[in-house]
Amino acid sequence: MYGIKPGPVIRKALEEEVRKRMLEEIEARARELGSRVSHIPDEEIAKLIREDRGKR
Repeated sequence: MYGIKPGPVIRKALEEEVRKRMLEEIEARARELGSRVSHIPDEEIAKLIREDRGKR
C-alpha cells in the first residue's frame, strides 16, 4: 500500500515501544532506589563513589 513496506515500519514501531517501556522501568527503579538512599547524606555518597573509583 502506497509503496511502503510494512516490515521495517512495524520493526521500528516495536523497537521504539520496547525502548519506551525499558526507560519507564529504569525510571521506576531509579525512583525506588532514590527513596531507599535518600537518608544517606550527599557527602557520604560522594565519599563512597570516590573510594570505588580509587579501587579501579
